[in-house]
Amino acid sequence: MAENDAVPTLPKKCGPYISSITSRGMNLVIRGIVLFFIGVFLALVLNLLQIQRNVTLFPPDVITSIFSSAWWVPPCCGTASAVIGLLYPCMDRHLGEPHKFKREWSSVMRCVAVFVGINHASAKVDFANNIQLSLTLAALSIGLWWTFDRSRSGFGLGVGIAFLATLVSQLLVYNGVYQYTSPDFLYVRSWLPCIFFAGGITMGNIGRQLAMYECKVIAEKSHED
Repeated sequence: MAENDAVPTLPKKCGPYISSITSRGMNLVIRGIVLFFIGVFLALVLNLLQIQRNVTLFPPDVITSIFSSAWWVPPCCGTASAVIGLLYPCMDRHLGEPHKFKREWSSVMRCVAVFVGINHASAKVDFANNIQLSLTLAALSIGLWWTFDRSRSGFGLGVGIAFLATLVSQLLVYNGVYQYTSPDFLYVRSWLPCIFFAGGITMGNIGRQLAMYECKVIAEKSHED
């Protein structure tokens, strides 16, 4: 395990994915594109789970795209994923707290699997009431942060993302873009912030790992030169 591996001290231009690319801006663009497509893929899969269990309902004329998802959902989730994935390593750098906990791809993949499992539980597992479901998902989401992150910046950003994403969801439902069955938290489900929190932690870990991968590549090239 590489739980305590230190992040190497490197020049500001940490990259590249491609040997001919040395621009920091270009590296950010490449990372953003990778994060965008990861977000799109996860949005399609997770939204399919919610629709199959009738947790979220879209108007019939809106359900026209792949996996029975409204066309705007994957691009919005992809954009949010790119922003979150780029923001996490940026915050680590500005706060002077490089994230060193479980920095390897196997840990990131397990984090993604746990996040998918939490979302799956919200759609598949039957609880006596929404309060029990919300408390269970809240515990699982905090457990995900504790297992794969444990940073103050990660927790703070996760809470902020959950708040903003829930607020946007409330506005969308209020304006009739889509709706939730059996809403118990104004217009949405009370467990929705837990999903957003876990999603923020997951995309943040992916973004951190991509940023660290850039730095490893340039470090190896520097040693070769």
